Amino acid sequence: MSRYLALLFCFAMTGSLVAQVADASICEILANPQSFDGKIVRVKGTVSAGFDEFAIQDATCNQLISAIWLAYPEGTKGKAGPAAFVQLQLGRNNNAAAPSPNRSSVKLDKNKDFKQFDSLLSTTYKAGGMCLGCIRYTVTATLVGRLDGVKEAGVVRDGSGKFASANGYGNLNLYRARLVLQTVSDVSAHEVDYSKVSSVTKDDSARESSGGDPVAAAHQAAHAFNPDSQAAKQVERAAAAYGKEGEDNGVEVAFGTPNEVPKIDSPKGDKNSPDGLLFNCTFDMDRLKGDALTRAISHVGTHIADVRDPQSHAAEADAYQLEYQAWQTTVLSAVASQQKTLTLPGGVLIWNAAWPAADRSKMVDGGIVNFLRDSGFLRKSP
Repeated sequence: MSRYLALLFCFAMTGSLVAQVADASICEILANPQSFDGKIVRVKGTVSAGFDEFAIQDATCNQLISAIWLAYPEGTKGKAGPAAFVQLQLGRNNNAAAPSPNRSSVKLDKNKDFKQFDSLLSTTYKAGGMCLGCIRYTVTATLVGRLDGVKEAGVVRDGSGKFASANGYGNLNLYRARLVLQTVSDVSAHEVDYSKVSSVTKDDSARESSGGDPVAAAHQAAHAFNPDSQAAKQVERAAAAYGKEGEDNGVEVAFGTPNEVPKIDSPKGDKNSPDGLLFNCTFDMDRLKGDALTRAISHVGTHIADVRDPQSHAAEADAYQLEYQAWQTTVLSAVASQQKTLTLPGGVLIWNAAWPAADRSKMVDGGIVNFLRDSGFLRKSP
C-alpha cells in the first residue's frame, strides 16, 4: 500500500512539474515580457546567430524588436552565438538603485537535439571576400527555458543626464526578453541563400590581418581619409571609444563566444566607470578572422560612442538608427583598408569597390537598409 501511495505521489509531482511549463508564442511573450518573468516557457520559432544576434524571432509581432534573445546557461561551452556583442551595465560607482534579480538556475540538457542545434547555428558560410558574421543555417525548433523579461530595455538617463538604469538583454541591452535554454527539440535546418552575391564575391579573397592590436588598426583606418572629412571623424570616433591603452574608461574587451548568461547577471557590474556605465564587449575570434576583427571593432566602437555621447536623440533611443550608424562606420573601415566587398548575413552586399563612384553612397545606404529590413525582427520606430 505504501509503495502504491509513493507511486501516486511520484506521478502527481511529475504532472505538477510538466504543468509548470507554459506554452506561449513569441508575440505573446513580447506583448508583456514581465508577465512571463521567471517562468519556464515553451516556444517555437526561428533561431539565427548573426553578427551581433542570437535570438528566436517572429517578424509578425509588430514590435520594435520582434525577437527574444537566447542564452545558454553559464558553463555550457556551446559554439553558436553572436560574433560580436556588447552588454551594458551600470558601474559599481553609479549611485542609482539597481537591485539584482533572484532567478532560479537552469540546467541545459545537452542531448543530440541540442548538439545538432548548436552545430547548425555555428556552421559558418564560406565564400569569397568578407562575409561578416555569416552563418550557413537558421534553425526552426521548439525551445524550453527560463524566460527573463523587463518592461523597458536599454539605458535611461535621469534629468541631469546621468545614466540611471541599464535594463534588457542581448546586444546593447535592446531586447525586452531573454530565454535561458533548458531543452531543444524538433530541430529543422534552413540553409541561407547566398547565391545572389556569390558571383560578385567569388574572386575576392579574404584579407589577412597584419597582426597586432585591432583597436590600433581601427585608428589607422581613419588615416586613409582626409583628416577634416566626416568619414575620418566617424571612423576615429569609433576607435577612440575604447580609450587609450591602460585607460580605465569603463570599456572592457574580451574574446570568446558570447552565448552564455553573463557571470554578473545584473543591471550593475563590479567595476567603476567615469560616467557610471560599463561596456562589456566580447568578440568571437573563430568567426572574426583576419581584418574581420577590425571591422567588428569599428562597429562596436560606434555603438559605444553613440550610447555614451549620442549625436542625436534618435541615436540614443532607436535600435534601428544605432545599427544603421554602426554599419555605416563598418563600411568606411572596409573602404579605408581597400577591401573589395563586404557581405552581411543573409547575403546582403553593403560594399563593392566595383560600384560606380557616383552611386556608392546610394548603394551603401540601400544595402544597409535592405539588411536591417530583411533581418526580420528590427524595424524603425513610428
